[in-house]
Amino acid sequence: MRPIIEFCASNMHNGTDKIMKQLEQNPDYDVMEYGCLGNCGQCYMEPYALVNGEIIAAEDADSLLARIIQRIEELEAMYDVLGE
Repeated sequence: MRPIIEFCASNMHNGTDKIMKQLEQNPDYDVMEYGCLGNCGQCYMEPYALVNGEIIAAEDADSLLARIIQRIEELEAMYDVLGE
């Protein structure tokens, strides 16, 4: 499984720019930045990203990174169980 992690350029003021750069270093991840992901209320309120289309949000950028990694690990475990 190759996770797709999407970031909104308008959310970078919440510190997601650093997280995005860090995740881009992993060749097993597809990391993308868009001008808008269409979640404006969420974008204004807190750091967030999409992992395989699912919103992952947190109170700060460091917590967001931990939640993204956790979700990727959960997805990988699910794929392992399903044999895909």
